[in-house]
Formats: sequence, C-alpha cells, structure tokens
Amino acid sequence: MSECCAPQRQGKGLCPECGKEGPAVQKRTLESFLIEPFKIKEEPYWFCATAECPLVYFSAGGSSVFYKADLKIRVGVKENEDPIPICYCFGWDRQKILNEIKQTGKSTAISSITKEVKAGRCFCEQSNPQGTCCLGNIARVLKEG
Repeated sequence: MSECCAPQRQGKGLCPECGKEGPAVQKRTLESFLIEPFKIKEEPYWFCATAECPLVYFSAGGSSVFYKADLKIRVGVKENEDPIPICYCFGWDRQKILNEIKQTGKSTAISSITKEVKAGRCFCEQSNPQGTCCLGNIARVLKEG
C-alpha cells in the first residue's frame, strides 16, 4: 500500500474522557479538521475512536482536548446517523456501501480504494479524522452488510 496508509506513528494514549486507548495522530491531521487550528499546542496527540465518547483528539494528560463540536467535519466512527463517512479520500459512506451490497450482492469499495491508493491518490492523514487509511472501517461496514 501507499505510504499514506502506513503513517509512521507510535504509541497510544489514554482518553481523559472515556479512559480507552487511542492511537497517535499527526499534527497535520488536527490542522486539517479543527475549526480553530491555532489552538493546537506543540505536543503529541491521540485519537479517541470510542463511538460514545464526544472527545476526538487529546494530548498527554488531557492538557489539550478537542471534541466533535471543535471539528469542521463529521467523524464517521463517532456517528450513528447516515450519511456516515467511511472513506474521506474517495467519498465512500456507510449507506453507499450498504446500498451497493443490497443492489448487487457485493461492494466494490475495497477494490476501488485499493486501486486509488496504489495510484498514489490518497491523502488519509489530511482527509480522515483518524489520520489513517479507512480500509479497516470499510471492512467493518462490509461485515454489517
């Protein structure tokens, strides 16, 4: 896969809101989505993927926190009403995938996204609030379908 789907990040942080572990995110991910990016401090940040938790990004010890309301876009893993964004680079949402499965018995989402990634057209760290490739989220929707 392309480098955009394998960002160099290490470590996990504990969400100060829900207590669950979250993966590290690049500063440029926050800069892409925060309504007020000037509030980003020079410190490591993590992403909270817990669906029920309103917190999205946090720093060590919770000294800086950003909630869903602080973002310009909807965070797919935290949404429960369609359209739920799944692939931010290429416009796949939950309903589009489920409709395709309903109409054809299968989805072309993974093959379509993989083709685009191999062509170097993804920009996950700046288009996906998780800062990573969406293929894991696509796989979860496919199981649902």
